[in-house]
Amino acid sequence: MRKLRWLAIIMAFALIAAACGDDDDAGGTTTTAAATTTTAAATTTTEGTTGTTAAATTTTAAPTLSGTVKVLVHQNPPFIGYMEGFNERFQGANPGVKVEMEIVNASDMATAIQTRLTAGEVDVIDYCAAPCASFSGAIQPYMSDVNKPLWQQLIEAGLVADLSNESFISNYDPTALADAGSFNGSVYAIPAGRVTYGGMFVNQDLLASVGQSTPTTWGELVAACDAVKAAGQSCMTLGGGDGWPVFVGSYGLLGALYPDQEALVEGLWTGNVKWNDDSTLELWRRYQVYASQMLESGVTGISHDAAPARFAAGDVAFFPTGMWQAPALEDAAPGFSWTYVPFPGSDNAADNQYLFGKYDMSWMVAEEAPNKEAALAYLAALSDPAEYQMYIDAVGFLPTQPTAQLNSTLGAAVAPLLDNYRIGFEQYVVLPTSVGQWANGLLGASWFAPFNEWTDPVALANQAQADLEAGLP
Repeated sequence: MRKLRWLAIIMAFALIAAACGDDDDAGGTTTTAAATTTTAAATTTTEGTTGTTAAATTTTAAPTLSGTVKVLVHQNPPFIGYMEGFNERFQGANPGVKVEMEIVNASDMATAIQTRLTAGEVDVIDYCAAPCASFSGAIQPYMSDVNKPLWQQLIEAGLVADLSNESFISNYDPTALADAGSFNGSVYAIPAGRVTYGGMFVNQDLLASVGQSTPTTWGELVAACDAVKAAGQSCMTLGGGDGWPVFVGSYGLLGALYPDQEALVEGLWTGNVKWNDDSTLELWRRYQVYASQMLESGVTGISHDAAPARFAAGDVAFFPTGMWQAPALEDAAPGFSWTYVPFPGSDNAADNQYLFGKYDMSWMVAEEAPNKEAALAYLAALSDPAEYQMYIDAVGFLPTQPTAQLNSTLGAAVAPLLDNYRIGFEQYVVLPTSVGQWANGLLGASWFAPFNEWTDPVALANQAQADLEAGLP
C-alpha cells in the first residue's frame, strides 16, 4: 500500500512513542519568542583559462519578526514539556515575537480548532482533533450518507493555509505529506509523526517468575494471564478511568483477526463482513475476555497518565496501549525492564506479527492568521531537522523526517517489526450518519462490563450489526 512505502526509509531507526493522552488540566501557557536574522549566500564560480576561481557572495538579511504568535496545542505531558522548551528557544532567536500557547484537552480540540479558526484568533494549530489522526477518514466511492472529516471541512472553508510552496516541507517524507497532510494536490498540514497502537508492553521478569514466556498466540496469552493471576499478580492494566484507553488496548486484537483493516471497512459497507457473522463473533468473545477478565480489578480508577507508573510497579504482566506511553514509562521507572510486542489476538502466530498505527498530530497555519509571517517562521523552526530530532526524542513518534534517528528500548523491540507496520481501522472507517450508537465495533471492548452495560457478546454483536445496517444504503 502507498501508505507503507515510508517504512523502507525508517527501517534503520529505532522508535519510541507518544500520542494524544488527555490530562485533566487544560490551561494556557504563555511564552515569548523572538526574531531571527539569517544570511543567504549566492556564490558564482568562474572556471577558465588560468585555472583560477572567483566567487561573488551576496548577503541578504531576513526581515525582523514582531508581534504575537498564538499557538493551540493538545494536552500531553511529554509533548507540552517539549513545546515549552521550544518556545524558549524560539524566544532566544526571535526577541520581537511573543508566543501565546493555549493548551486544550485532546477531547476538546475539535471544538477549539473550529472556534479559533472561525474567529481568526489563532496562528498555528496542532491538529489533534479526536482521534488525533491527521487526515484520516477520507471518503471512499463506496460510501454514502457520510460527513466530511473536519480537516476537509476546514480546508474547503478557506480556513487553513496552503503550505505547498514553503521550503521547510522538503524536510519531511513526501509519502507522509501525501498521505496525511495533502488534499486536492496541495499540502495543508505537516504530519509530525506516526505511532503504533496495536501492541502491548510486557513485563518479562514477571512472566519468567511464573514460568511463562512472551505469548505469541491468543491461547498463550490466556495461559500467561492465568499463571500470573494464580501467583497473586495482575494480568493487564491501562488507563480505564479515561474510557478510550480500553478500546485502544484492543486495537491489536481487532487487527490480529482482521489484518487487512481497509478491506474490513469496505466489507462492512458492502455486507461481505458483518459484525455478527461466525468469524466476527469470536472477536466479540475475545473482547469480553480482555475487558472483563484480563484487565485488573480497579482499572476503572486508573487514568491514562497514571497507567505507566502502575505498570512500572512490577506486579502487572501486560500493558496494552500505544507506543506513546514509552517515554512516560521510562520516566516512571528508568530501571524497569520491559519490551513491546504485537497483541497476540489470533490463534495463528503468523497473524500476530503486525503493529497497527496511524499518523498522529500535525501542524497547520491559519489562512487568516493574525501574524502569518511569524506563524510560518514558527513552523519552519519546528521543522528544522535538529529541532525535529529533539521533538522526536521527547515525544517518541516514529519520525516523518527521514533524517531523524531514534535510540530507545521501544525502538530496539519493534525495529524488526517495521516491515509489518499497517495503518489501522480508525484511519479508514467512516460510518453513515444514521447508524445507531453501537455500530462501530472498533470500540467494542469498552462496551463490556465493568466499563459499560453489555455482558453477552452475541447480543452485542447482533446489536452492532443492526445499528450499522440502520445507516447502510
